[in-house]
Amino acid sequence: MYTWLLPAVKAILPYVGDIVNAALPVFKSRKIDASAATEEVLLQKQINELQDVASVNALHIKELAEQVKQMVMTLEQGVIANQRRYRRLSLLSWIAIVLSLTAISLWWFGRQSV
Repeated sequence: MYTWLLPAVKAILPYVGDIVNAALPVFKSRKIDASAATEEVLLQKQINELQDVASVNALHIKELAEQVKQMVMTLEQGVIANQRRYRRLSLLSWIAIVLSLTAISLWWFGRQSV
């Protein structure tokens, strides 16, 4: 059915955890603690954390895009190989049909002349 689906899932599966972890940024501190004297300091920390997470997400997205590109190229090569195989098998099938019809006709006409 979908022969390309299983290899694609196997290729992506090891990275799902990393993608989910990178996609769900969690603040290290949600409340004002002793080191954060004001709310502005806390907000600045959270902004810095978001910027760090955004940078990491950008790297992960770039890696994922490269992997998807490689997978698409592999799938295209598989499609080309399958098309060649299909043409070859179609040709062999038509040759077999022609030979079968020739054998049946030779048998039929040989039977008629006896």
